[in-house]
Amino acid sequence: MIESKALSPSLGVEFTGVTDPLDDSFVQRCVEALKWRGVLLVRGLHLDDKQQIAFSRRLGAVVSLRGREIFPISVNPALSDSAKYIKGAFFWHLDGTSDDVPVKATTLTARHVAMTGGGTEFASTYAAYENLPEKERERYQNLRVVHSFEAAQRLVNPDPGEKELAAWRTQPAHEMSLVWHRRDGRRSLVTGTTADHVVGMGRDDSRALLDELLDWTTQERFRYAHDWEVGDLVVWDNTGILHRALPYDENSERLLHRTTVVGDEAFA
Repeated sequence: MIESKALSPSLGVEFTGVTDPLDDSFVQRCVEALKWRGVLLVRGLHLDDKQQIAFSRRLGAVVSLRGREIFPISVNPALSDSAKYIKGAFFWHLDGTSDDVPVKATTLTARHVAMTGGGTEFASTYAAYENLPEKERERYQNLRVVHSFEAAQRLVNPDPGEKELAAWRTQPAHEMSLVWHRRDGRRSLVTGTTADHVVGMGRDDSRALLDELLDWTTQERFRYAHDWEVGDLVVWDNTGILHRALPYDENSERLLHRTTVVGDEAFA
């Protein structure tokens, strides 16, 4: 029998008793959990790549790049060809802020875990918005923010060379509302380290506002920290849940396999 419990007061559901992750009733519970709780966890499920892809396809179309639907996640260059860019994941972010339609959801399975560190934290931008004082909601309501890949990468390397800067800028900047009015009537905040500046606001004031908002959104009451065990499956609603990896040694064997589910709601 499948049972569930909250991971934290503001977000997350852990399922136990899962024997068939492709069972229709379980998949439906996952869909509901992602919508209302943002993050779901099944410990020790031990999905292989084929099973992970099959489960992901029950949530939507799966992103394929260069013929791959599974992507290795590690800061160890021997384990991932994107290791140097993955270091940007140590900072709070949403995936796909340079796209008109962001990633809908992400799945991760743990193949190897770090001896020290290497957890993943999540923060609900739904809960953060819902708990804003009314004056702050009014303050943010009509603001627009420019997001860029460059803004996040500068936290890793604040003094890039021309070649690296040019590579960052191949991903275009994207302007969007700070408050996302969702098609189901809910609202969330579009924030994170890709948020470069507020349109029409001076650089210093803009940075102060964005930093203040990120601090609000990622406070402990809106967060869940996951300590990985081999075989864990974690899925999250990328459109409303900020995430970040916690630091671990670059030579660690930590390896997660990721799938990415195609989005279906454009930033407003």
